[in-house]
Amino acid sequence: MFIRLPYPAVCWLISVVYLTLANPAYSEQPLVKKTLVRSGEVFKEIQTLNQLEFPKTDTSYLWRVPRQNKFPELSQVTTDMVLVTDVQVNSTDKGIELILVTANSLKLQVLPKTEGNSYIADIPNAKLQLRSGDFRQSKPVAGIALITVANLDANTLRVTVTGEMSAPAVELFDSTKEGLVFAVTPSTSTAQQPTTTPEQKPSTTEPEKPIELNVTAPPDTNYRIPDATTATKTDTPLRDIPVSVQVIPQQVIEDQQPRNLIGILRNAGVVQNNFSSRVADTFSIRGFRARNVYRNGIKDRFADGAAFSSSLTNIDRVEVVRGPNSVIYGQVNPGGIINVVTKKPLSQPYYALEVRRGAYELFEPSLDLSGPVTKDGSLSYRLNTSYRTAEDFTDFYNEKRFFVSPVVNWRIGKNTNLTFDSEYEDIQQSLGTGLEQIASATILPNPNGKIPINRYLGEPTDFFNRQLNRYNYNLEHRFNDNWSISNSFQAAFLTLDLRETAVTSLLEADNRTVERRQTIFPKPTEYEAYTIDTHVIGDFNTGSIKHKLLAGFDLFRQTQSINILRRAVAPLDVFNPVYGQPLGDTFGRLDLYFRDDALGFYLQDQVTLANNLKLLVGGRYDLIENEFANRIASTASVQSDSAFSPRVGIVYQPIAPVSLYVSYSRSFEQETGADKNDNLFKPRLGTQYEVGVKTDLFDNKLSATLALYDLTLTNVLTTDPTDPDYSVQTGEQRSRGVELSVTGEILPGWNVIGFYGYTDARVIKDNDIPVGNRVEGVPAHVASLWTTYTFGTGSLKGFGGGIGFNYVGDNKPDNFDTYTIPSYFLTDAALYYRNNNFSIGLNLNNIFNVRYYEASFDYLQRIIPGRPYTAQLTVKWEF
Repeated sequence: MFIRLPYPAVCWLISVVYLTLANPAYSEQPLVKKTLVRSGEVFKEIQTLNQLEFPKTDTSYLWRVPRQNKFPELSQVTTDMVLVTDVQVNSTDKGIELILVTANSLKLQVLPKTEGNSYIADIPNAKLQLRSGDFRQSKPVAGIALITVANLDANTLRVTVTGEMSAPAVELFDSTKEGLVFAVTPSTSTAQQPTTTPEQKPSTTEPEKPIELNVTAPPDTNYRIPDATTATKTDTPLRDIPVSVQVIPQQVIEDQQPRNLIGILRNAGVVQNNFSSRVADTFSIRGFRARNVYRNGIKDRFADGAAFSSSLTNIDRVEVVRGPNSVIYGQVNPGGIINVVTKKPLSQPYYALEVRRGAYELFEPSLDLSGPVTKDGSLSYRLNTSYRTAEDFTDFYNEKRFFVSPVVNWRIGKNTNLTFDSEYEDIQQSLGTGLEQIASATILPNPNGKIPINRYLGEPTDFFNRQLNRYNYNLEHRFNDNWSISNSFQAAFLTLDLRETAVTSLLEADNRTVERRQTIFPKPTEYEAYTIDTHVIGDFNTGSIKHKLLAGFDLFRQTQSINILRRAVAPLDVFNPVYGQPLGDTFGRLDLYFRDDALGFYLQDQVTLANNLKLLVGGRYDLIENEFANRIASTASVQSDSAFSPRVGIVYQPIAPVSLYVSYSRSFEQETGADKNDNLFKPRLGTQYEVGVKTDLFDNKLSATLALYDLTLTNVLTTDPTDPDYSVQTGEQRSRGVELSVTGEILPGWNVIGFYGYTDARVIKDNDIPVGNRVEGVPAHVASLWTTYTFGTGSLKGFGGGIGFNYVGDNKPDNFDTYTIPSYFLTDAALYYRNNNFSIGLNLNNIFNVRYYEASFDYLQRIIPGRPYTAQLTVKWEF
């Protein structure tokens, strides 16, 4: 087979060759020119070179020359897009220097202004291109409250430096060794006098008072993130992407303080599926189970199938792309992609200690440490670590979690960057994976009454322990402003140890008793996964048409060794349980091995036909192979498949803040096995048509997306009508719906994130399930709303609060619609105080103590209860 290679060795060899080729020597030349700006005013004279003060210990100043004291005429402004590839903040004796790293500093035309206590510089035809999105840094030095560098729109970069009391003074310099340099001096008064130069007489008139804005919240609290990388693997404004994308930023996570990933994703209308959210990251999007959880663009192979629940300690933001996306990521479910973006090293020292204390004995301290290692900042680090101990509402439940994630970033040169990161997580959890109850005696009537929500139907001696190791690197090199290459590698290892007692029957005739079975891992189950992804991104023109080309390949291997022992357990009276009864005989043992290989080649072009008309077209070809071996029976089988996945979409923007789009996309998943004639099953195919509108409101501070879609899954297995012992691929399921998402700032200090989705997911072809039945576990209606307000002035400055609502409609736990899990409506709230380096917050979840069930699975009517009312206090110190 084409992929039978020693994966780790091959992947590292490719990377070493790549690093050698991607680090050429550069020639540097000092530049001349540009502008002196203080608090938004342009001076008529500037200092000469011999009047500038250069620290003798820093040779970087020798490459800098101040800008001339004039703005370019409109006709002189360049139309070439200039990419800013990094942002650096360094301390100076007068304040700080903010550096926009680019090879074309002279092409950046700066349009400055002052608003209240903020210096704002808009830079047309410039774009920030960071893996972490926008750049934000709070309190770099005394007198400076916040620095932000963000894409204002698709063609404009905005730099904002906010002073604590008034706007700072700023000087601009050019350097080909560094880029565009903002020399920032904090001001100590609300009105600044111009600095007198030898050629300038002091003004005899009163200085004009700056316009004061009643800013009620610091800019970094805004929920809106304008760009995302998940949908296209390029840093693209959301308004230019012809699919529905929603970004849940760090600020939302900080405000809500969720305990698991579904707590973040419910802001995007994602619902829990199959397992308890305390155990595994399993979700449903657009009517289909979403096994597509990624971390920094690389698939988390253990999120679903291995029943693993990720730590939130190092999460920066989460991006949700709805609909099929095999064109970029290969074998995925049709519902959508969830990409977790982790925290990256900072250029300035940052230290944070956070402690969470809450209901059910929750205690979770965490550390976030970051900063430069070397004086020039070329080497920087970040360390996130946490330890959690907690019980929960289920009897006998307790958990201990330790998580640590070190990250090191090495800026090898102006155009080359290498990042190493790793994660280690150890989860020691009592009880098993299901934490389930049964429908009868909970949501269905039972003559004996209802069982309490805390009742556990397994054994108190059950446990589920997991140890995870991930090792990653990402190497990026920019050949010039137009072409770059990226290479990423991940090696991941997961070990599971389990003893679980689970229900194996419906209630017996007495309406009290269930049969049970115990599953044991005689030796731990082991997973290994290796992934490498390499792609090139290039910007070029064909006449007046602009292109952003993405071309690459990825290679993947996962192996899994499972050893299972099963034995009989005494039945349990769910109303009067007696635990610890003698175990029965062993009746089943499995020793299995799985291997999955995949190789994919992808090509994508983002075409700008006109400033308001954009085309996205791409395709991917995959080769996949699955091996299954039963070591006890000494049998094995290998199945290979291939698939082509296209995508095409177009965006039309009739006016600047409005985007209309339409798209077509497809996904695939391998289906292993064969029919009665030994014909191998074909991959399941997802096909989607989507139309929508995106808009940016309130000066680009609030974004909204309305989408309508038609998504069909074909090649679904169903019973062969000529032989019930076999299956055929004639089944089809279809999901149609409408979605509305809103994210951003309504007024200064008032943020909101919300979602509503209607999903009509039904079986449209099947030999067993009645046509027209709803797809299992899919609610027709899902809605969420979370809004916060923070006081920015007056005696309440720093105080704030939030309130949120989450509605999940009723759903059918099986495709035969035998019963219904009722809808639920949850209410959450938060109160907090944030001032300088200290913050404290109180989060209240499920305030009205609603009894609800978050997931369900199988014909045994097993359902997963959700957490009752909880309160949590969070205290954080930042240094």
